[in-house]
Amino acid sequence: MITLVRRVTASCLLGAALTACAAAPHQAARPARPAPSATTAPPTLAPGPGGLTPVFTHGARGRGRTVALTFDADMTADQGARAAAGEHFDNPGLISALRALKVPATVFMTGRWAEEYPDQARSIGRDPLFEVANHSYSHYAFTGDCYGLPTVSADRMREDVERAYAAFRKAGVPDARPYFRFPGGCYDRRALKALTPAGVTAVQWDVVSGDAFATDAAAVSRQVLEGVRPGSVVVLHCTRSAAPTTERVVRTVVPELRARGYRFVRVSELIGS
Repeated sequence: MITLVRRVTASCLLGAALTACAAAPHQAARPARPAPSATTAPPTLAPGPGGLTPVFTHGARGRGRTVALTFDADMTADQGARAAAGEHFDNPGLISALRALKVPATVFMTGRWAEEYPDQARSIGRDPLFEVANHSYSHYAFTGDCYGLPTVSADRMREDVERAYAAFRKAGVPDARPYFRFPGGCYDRRALKALTPAGVTAVQWDVVSGDAFATDAAAVSRQVLEGVRPGSVVVLHCTRSAAPTTERVVRTVVPELRARGYRFVRVSELIGS
């Protein structure tokens, strides 16, 4: 997802730029499910009031200086021709930087991205430094009026999530997490209700990096450093064409936050703490 970046302005640009494919036919009898795991089930939040999908924004503020960097790997079905023409929706340099710096991270991946870059999806998913979570298959919005994104109907929302998990399994991601990030960050009660059977925890954020469409890495780095608090979830992007400064931002903010006493964790650790 290219999210609420440069507050509203850049997000509106993204909403206009991204279109998404139609969801697959509704399959109500089959619940959305992450890839099976041989490890202990990752922590999730209990359902909210009325049994609605729970929403996680940040971790505990008083349990040490932890921070989760999250990266949205965005791509929609209609962008295949652009990828074939040489546009890069991936960012191998960013992933290499995270590995070199030994930074745990959570990658919220669209199913279409996993289809376009299966080797990278598999590599990320099998690296214990990272965890893969769900960012929908189609990148359709789950509400109306979400920064210009087309919308998925309520009866197909769960199917869209399920289709992304299927794409992860096909790519060879062995342990996709039961965490979901709404495209555009947009959700309402109807969307939370539609995803209740999926058993996922919706993950938002409390720090907007501003990396989407940014050309000034120093400004993005300042925004992250000014916003981080203990337990923060930072939203960034793993898409070279739309977020070209992110690798440089990571190489700046990681050593600075470590110097301030912060420890980097995956979202699962924040939820479980």
